[in-house]
Amino acid sequence: MSDDGPFGATIRVGEITDAAAFEEARKPELFRLRIDLGDEVVGSAAQLGYHHTPDEVVGKQVLCATNLGTVNVAGFESEVLTLGVPGDDGNPVLVVPDDEVPLGGALY
Repeated sequence: MSDDGPFGATIRVGEITDAAAFEEARKPELFRLRIDLGDEVVGSAAQLGYHHTPDEVVGKQVLCATNLGTVNVAGFESEVLTLGVPGDDGNPVLVVPDDEVPLGGALY
């Protein structure tokens, strides 16, 4: 087990405060997200457009891997990995808490 817990990464709860289609990116259905982690607001590029719209994800709490480093995607700094699982079609569906929880809380 690493210092980052049982998952090898720090996974925290955040709330999507802004979302937009990311037309400049090469991957299809990518969104540019701003996510509030309670103590900071970070960017994330996430391939959510197969099952979600930008308007419906704003205000949604999500799980994010926060200690994987920053990746530049078509000029956008993606600082966290927004977690999803494959839907029936194999495309990402967001992983979300069942109930509203405090922002920044770590998965354990």
